[in-house]
Amino acid sequence: MILEDSKHKTKAKREQSIYSCLEEIKSSWEGNVGGLIQHWVEIAGEQLALNCTPLEIKNKILTIGASHPQWRQALQYNRVELIKSLKSYGYAIKEIRIRQYYPIDLVTKENEKEIWERHPSRTDKNGIINCPFCKVPSPKGEIKLWGKCSFCRRKELRIN
Repeated sequence: MILEDSKHKTKAKREQSIYSCLEEIKSSWEGNVGGLIQHWVEIAGEQLALNCTPLEIKNKILTIGASHPQWRQALQYNRVELIKSLKSYGYAIKEIRIRQYYPIDLVTKENEKEIWERHPSRTDKNGIINCPFCKVPSPKGEIKLWGKCSFCRRKELRIN
């Protein structure tokens, strides 16, 4: 019984130690990007937060990455309001810089699989027919999409 109590107390101490450690890390984030990410949805709004990511705070300048040019433009238009919102959360930001940023998880494995399933070059799904221009056997999907095979399409794009 005494041994069980000792094990229980040791486990409780470890759990408290881990909790304390995590809380210490979390409190060290205040005022930097880690803390900002925690409150990003409230600060930037749901639409911007889903498509823009705080990347760095340096010399009171916040660098934000946008996943698409339209979101870069949205950040530009909302720059003043965003700085006010940041200040209301305790971030002493004087300027915002915006750059193109493609998060690693932008194309997930599922997206890749779905894209490949619909790809026009899939002969196993679409079949093969002769290109109307070069008469070479080509995937039906390419012919349906461009009216020619990918090689003829490439030539056409180089000319124009």
